[in-house]
Amino acid sequence: MTRKPGSRTICSAFLILLTLALAAVPVTAARYDASSGPVTIANGDSVFIHGIATGHPRNGLQLWIISHNYLKVTTVAVNDDDTYEYELRPADTQNLASGEYFFLVQHPMMNGQFDIIYDPSTGRIINKQLGGGKGMAIFTISGAGSLQGPDSALALVNAINNQNIDDIFAKYSFYISPPNAFINPIGDHYVGDKFTISGSTNLAPDDELMIDITSSSFKPTEKSQSREFSGSSGIVKVVKGDGGYNHWSFNVDATAFIPDEYIVRVTGITVDVTGSTYFNIIEKPAATPVVTTLPEPSATTTVPTTTTPPPTTPATTQKSPLPGTIAILALLICAIVIKRF
Repeated sequence: MTRKPGSRTICSAFLILLTLALAAVPVTAARYDASSGPVTIANGDSVFIHGIATGHPRNGLQLWIISHNYLKVTTVAVNDDDTYEYELRPADTQNLASGEYFFLVQHPMMNGQFDIIYDPSTGRIINKQLGGGKGMAIFTISGAGSLQGPDSALALVNAINNQNIDDIFAKYSFYISPPNAFINPIGDHYVGDKFTISGSTNLAPDDELMIDITSSSFKPTEKSQSREFSGSSGIVKVVKGDGGYNHWSFNVDATAFIPDEYIVRVTGITVDVTGSTYFNIIEKPAATPVVTTLPEPSATTTVPTTTTPPPTTPATTQKSPLPGTIAILALLICAIVIKRF
């Protein structure tokens, strides 16, 4: 996005924050940065253009909203705290044609005047710095022979961005389309499952949606007849998304649901929008017992083994030397006795 130094653009989901003249940007929830691309706004939703502009311009700011066969030029006052705000009310957006809308906030800067202005009597854009300070028409933005849509927006940007113009600006664009609420594919679920139904929408964050889930076979009956009801309902809030669309989600507990086909209906609380789809709840199959088969033992042939004892060595018997000694002693004793006699 091309703009003069000193301007900065940040867009919130239907709260559009534009900051001019190097003012700080406060951090708030549900905000889109301009680099993420334009958002899509539903007919009937409010659009707030809110921001900060320093310098206390005495004539306020000039706001331009441009689309095919649509032009709105107005001024917006700047508050004492440097903030400003402009609202496109639901009655305004309800009747806007589908398509892309460009808006631009113009700050007069040092000379205190808007150097690029719109002349509603001729449908022309006037550059007040030309013609010796009297101004000169530079192109036609409405009526016969006028530029349309993107061409007129680009011509306006180039005019204000001229080096001889000291005005600065911040710009952005958004899309207007009929309200919608899409439901993501749900798929089949079992009785007792817990799951989430979700979808996308071009409704603003914090818009509320009613979610109704009813059995397709449920029908009104006589008072004397009994009819089992199965389903769920609740209100959810839209949350900020990306890619130009926001998101919603609804948690479902199918414990009390009966097997049947179910219809999901999504309806807007404050904005006229509807969406629907179908899914099935089926009986959970009976648990199959798990049979564990043990492997059969394999046949083993036992071969008897013969153990051969080690050879036995016969013990060697040794004669004790004692009897021989006794015999010798006996002979000596006998010899002594004979000699004495």
